[in-house]
Amino acid sequence: MSLTETGAVVSVIAALAILAGLAGVVVPGLPALPLCWGGVLVWALFGEAGAGRWLVLAAATVVALGGTVVKYLWPGRNLKRAGVPTATLLVGALLGLVGFFVIPVVGLIIGFVVGIFLMERLRLGDTGLAWPATKQAVAAAGLAMLIEFLAGVVIGALWVAGLVLA
Repeated sequence: MSLTETGAVVSVIAALAILAGLAGVVVPGLPALPLCWGGVLVWALFGEAGAGRWLVLAAATVVALGGTVVKYLWPGRNLKRAGVPTATLLVGALLGLVGFFVIPVVGLIIGFVVGIFLMERLRLGDTGLAWPATKQAVAAAGLAMLIEFLAGVVIGALWVAGLVLA
């Protein structure tokens, strides 16, 4: 197969979009699941696959929507049970974003944890109480990232199956 063929070019673009989506799980500013889904959409619209491409796109759509819903509901429920307020998460996300640019890559995690801890320390007034809430928030963020990553991998696997079977 030559890269001058339209189908091959479209497949490479789809693969790059899916890989960028998987990277988007940890890179701020890259919408992970929309990129993965968009790669499958481009492949379904412009690729040279058979009619099964629409089934692959439909399955990828279900996985992307389901992954997005579960990514917010499951960790959010855990945080509500732990009593961590939304404002704490927003400050953690903001400091995580700042940390990403101050200390490349690891600054995202450091900034998020510091932001959560500081907000919980201010809210609860005790370091001993702030740390368990911080651990809960970090675990919830990790769970959300894992859910998003797994949904992206499933979308990628669906695309590969469609590519191979087409």
